Amino acid sequence: MIERKLFKNLKDHLTHKEISLIIGPRQAGKTTLMLLLKNKLDKKRERTLFLNLDIEADKRFFSSQETLIKKIELELGKKKGFVFIDEIQRKEDAGIFLKGIYDMNLPYKYIVSGSGSVELKRKIHESLVGRKRIFELNTLSFEEFFNFKTQYRYKTSLLDFFNLEVDKTRLFLDEYLLFGGYPRVVLAENISEKQQEISEIYQSYLEKDIAYLLHVKKTEALSNLVGIIAAQTGRLINFSELSSLLGISAQTVKDYLWYLEKTFILHRVTPYFHNVRKEIRKSPLFYFFDLGLRNYSVGSFGNLTMSEIGFVFQNLVFNVVRDKLIHSPARVHFWKTTDGAEVDFVIDLKRGLIPIEVKLAALKKATIPRSLRSFISQYNPPKSYIINMALKEIVKIEKTKVYFIPFFELMSLDFTH
Repeated sequence: MIERKLFKNLKDHLTHKEISLIIGPRQAGKTTLMLLLKNKLDKKRERTLFLNLDIEADKRFFSSQETLIKKIELELGKKKGFVFIDEIQRKEDAGIFLKGIYDMNLPYKYIVSGSGSVELKRKIHESLVGRKRIFELNTLSFEEFFNFKTQYRYKTSLLDFFNLEVDKTRLFLDEYLLFGGYPRVVLAENISEKQQEISEIYQSYLEKDIAYLLHVKKTEALSNLVGIIAAQTGRLINFSELSSLLGISAQTVKDYLWYLEKTFILHRVTPYFHNVRKEIRKSPLFYFFDLGLRNYSVGSFGNLTMSEIGFVFQNLVFNVVRDKLIHSPARVHFWKTTDGAEVDFVIDLKRGLIPIEVKLAALKKATIPRSLRSFISQYNPPKSYIINMALKEIVKIEKTKVYFIPFFELMSLDFTH
């Protein structure tokens, strides 16, 4: 069993009346997590019911709120119980449907999951304001991956392991950069099986989520778009250029990218700008939720080139930073000027900025890149980070402390304090 950090938060929320709404990519482990919660409750002799809208026999109970309530009462009676609803995105007007049931004030706790398309039903969040708490379950983080691979032996001493076992740490990192964190891929025993699993996940996504949402059978243009974005991970996107390459309109490109964001395939990162004349302010760039899916979509699954690996590592750092800020108002941007200066990430905390540079190298000397110096000179942030493979040092430029830290220490940072 792969342990997920989100499990404890979900378990603690079982005592709250709000709906526990689990969202995230297809095949990230939402159903497994819900079944684990149900199993825990069953052992305590709590009343539970599990329904899955991907199963026709269960889907019929969602024809109306009245029908669903009758099914719940039949199984649980009219006393306290826990109702698990999987794949809620299959229900039209899911937000209004759940709101109606929640507002009946029945003695049931609802734990609901949906893949990215639940986000596409724009009114679900409006309908459930004050009635839900969102839990985002992504594919395995590097920390979850590492703990599973080492059978949780170093769960309480991660930094000690990383500092002492440098070569082993790099091997684990390389494996994660190559194959990503989909549970089924991680559990597969060899490269051939991993390849088969990621292929099935990708095809399932195109055939189920995208075909269902866009009402199309041919998804070649979208699949090609994913491949192009993968090849340009961490680099500026030109919508007109993409339109020309794919033979579809620029608006369709933008629509497809929106769907890819809402179905937990891509993160859009926008530029940070203050100086309208000198700084890039329109073109975004994209990172992938899962590195393995990124590699598969561009034909590099299990075999990254030297020119790719730095950007994939940058993608990993972005995912870690974003996860740390997910419950805060802070936003992650990048910075780029018209004359070519750039900083990989800029965390906008509203009360201040934190620039971050990423280097897939075991730095020997604390040398600050010219672009970062330029940013510091212009914005005077209180601190900055240069993420690398080995060097740990602090350098001060004017009023800014620049922290050189090994990538694994990133996992223990708190940017909000």
